[in-house]
Amino acid sequence: MPDLATLAVFSAATLALMIVPGPAVVYIVTRSVAQGRSAGLVSVLGIHLGSMVHVAAAALGVGALLAASATAFTIVKYLGAAYLIWLGIRKLMSHRDGGEAVDPPVATRSRMFWEGFVVNVLNPKTAIFFLAFLPQFTDPAAGPIAPQIVLLGVIWIALGLVSDGAYALLSSAVAGRLRRSVRARRRLDLTSGLVYLGLGAAAAFTGESAAAKA
Repeated sequence: MPDLATLAVFSAATLALMIVPGPAVVYIVTRSVAQGRSAGLVSVLGIHLGSMVHVAAAALGVGALLAASATAFTIVKYLGAAYLIWLGIRKLMSHRDGGEAVDPPVATRSRMFWEGFVVNVLNPKTAIFFLAFLPQFTDPAAGPIAPQIVLLGVIWIALGLVSDGAYALLSSAVAGRLRRSVRARRRLDLTSGLVYLGLGAAAAFTGESAAAKA
């Protein structure tokens, strides 16, 4: 297994990377703003169940297959892009449905959990990232690689739960007053819808170079 110094460096690098928001953080913040702290925290759990899938894939070598196959990369990339765009369209339709002061439809906790899971699992960049990042902190001389990747993945997920949980708590606290304003909620729906559409477009139209090299 990696020594304590390696684990410390890995943890520091992981925290540094987590400071920069990605699609998962955008999803968590959007849910926290729209439906409060518990919604954000449930979304965090869904996101990191998806992280477990990527860790398992990296440990079993499925991530290597994804990196090596242009077809697999493209299929997963467009599935993820389509899902993000669908979320964006749904948010925009919710914005258009407004009229009187009516609360927007509230997603159930199970739905938020599984949406978070899908957002993370269908992000091919996450799979490629785990494949590229985790092995850098492994050592063949320390034993089999797969258990080392699993250990690093568990540390990543633990730190992610703390980091993303902080995003959920902070954004829900700041948005408390905004949620009580119908106009503000509509603007939040519009903004989050456009953000999801932008993320979907970015997922669809970036990464071709990575696929081409595969």
